[in-house]
Amino acid sequence: MNKPEKTAGVAPEASKVLNESGIEVKPLYTAADVEASGGYSMVGLPGEYPFTRGIHRLMYRKQPWTMRQYAGFGNPRDTNKRFKYLIANGQTGLNVAFDLPTQIGLDSDDPLAVGEVGRVGMSIDTLRDFEIAFDGIDLEKITVSLTVNGSAAILIAMYLAMAEKRGYDVKKLRGTAQNDILKEYVGRGTWIFPVAPSVRLVGDTIEYCAAHAPKYSPVSVCGYHIRESGATPVQEMAYAFSIAKAYADEVLRRGLSVDEFAGRLSYNFNIFGNIFEQVAKFRAGRGLWAKIMKEQYNAQQPGSMWLRMIAGGGGGGLTFEQPENNIVRGAYYALISALSGAQTMALCSYDEAYTIPTEYSARISLRTMQILADEMGLTETVDPLAGSFYVETMTNQMRAEMVKEMAATDAAGGIVKLISEGRVQARVSAQAYQHQRDLESGKFPKIGVNRQRMEEEEEHPVEFHPYNEEDARTQVANLDRTKAERDAAATANALRRVAADAAAGVNLMPAIVEAVKAYASVGEITKEMVQVFGRFNEPIRF
Repeated sequence: MNKPEKTAGVAPEASKVLNESGIEVKPLYTAADVEASGGYSMVGLPGEYPFTRGIHRLMYRKQPWTMRQYAGFGNPRDTNKRFKYLIANGQTGLNVAFDLPTQIGLDSDDPLAVGEVGRVGMSIDTLRDFEIAFDGIDLEKITVSLTVNGSAAILIAMYLAMAEKRGYDVKKLRGTAQNDILKEYVGRGTWIFPVAPSVRLVGDTIEYCAAHAPKYSPVSVCGYHIRESGATPVQEMAYAFSIAKAYADEVLRRGLSVDEFAGRLSYNFNIFGNIFEQVAKFRAGRGLWAKIMKEQYNAQQPGSMWLRMIAGGGGGGLTFEQPENNIVRGAYYALISALSGAQTMALCSYDEAYTIPTEYSARISLRTMQILADEMGLTETVDPLAGSFYVETMTNQMRAEMVKEMAATDAAGGIVKLISEGRVQARVSAQAYQHQRDLESGKFPKIGVNRQRMEEEEEHPVEFHPYNEEDARTQVANLDRTKAERDAAATANALRRVAADAAAGVNLMPAIVEAVKAYASVGEITKEMVQVFGRFNEPIRF
């Protein structure tokens, strides 16, 4: 442990400070600290390898970040209205929420879906629902991110089929699907199949899109949810990179070259926490990912080395207590995202600790991003914190810790093995428990929670999103109507092909695309795959 330095204005007895990644924060940084941590060799220039300062030469000077608000609830018709409201208010990308039944492959009429249809996202049963949800939205002017994982292959197929039916050239279509199933076993739990066939499905979507929709990003690797489940910032990046490597290895085994698909891999990261640690995390991650792709995978194209990322607002950093404070937190999260060089910003709304955002709260978050872009000078120069002794030292230290974490993961058998055995889950869960204890004890400061509490907390009403049972009944009725009107023989043949291709081990996407075009439902397609793959049973570790 370093002894406190005798520095002007700093008491020699200053207490030791560790950031969330366990790295000591010194009272003062100088050029000597940068050199001791590894020097400036990984800094470079924006738009040039190793891309630490940004993947584009001019970054926001040329084009501000895409602004995506997470949205989707109830039925496709209501979600379509919210999409159009956000676009009319200046949103430049859509980030679509799906309800839990859709995420885990259940139709709205499934008994297991009762009470959950449309509750925390849009309900999707068939291609017809996609057609309603995106009616009147120009898919060439606004990109769409599908926040779905377990059933992602089906939803990707629906999105591409819907776009094709409307006359778009899917080879030119841009967009993203979350589709990171490995993090689901760690962070959210919306899995369906066991690990091995689930990784195969991710590989199927990457391989299919490389050939048929080369500008579409079929997977967004989500350190975000691993972080919210209890991981440190270093672990967030290290586990995400290990997961991305697992997907890349799956596709390379199929005979594709890395430059055929790596440029469409993307990331979703979290940004709550210490400003400087978060900025250093992303600067370190950009350089490390470029180094991995160049040195370990022999990528030749610069785009294959880019860390393309959406930086989410960190809903886990919001509080139930004194919810208006979350507006301020959100503004700082947006600042972190801009200082970090994110391509897309998906800022949380202040009421997300309670409920689905209202139009009012979503507009505040959207205006926050717009204020940063248009008033605060964040788009005027690239990587404005570069050269800071503190930031450069922390960037080097964070990168070194990520490398160590990834090496430890590989030494223990690799990320797929560790997740299959529940070991990553157990680790981050234990850390989440300790963090909660630290919050409750006040060891980890949180304004309004364990600091600056008021003796008699004033009630601050938050408008809850109502659950409408009539929406669920309408959704079931629409599903019944679609089944009655579709070509039953074509649907049955397409579903038989899904089962046959699942058993044969061939790429499932062509069969799934055929099935969704025949208006087979999410639940019907999932059922065919479950009969071949089975369902995942979560391992319990103590």
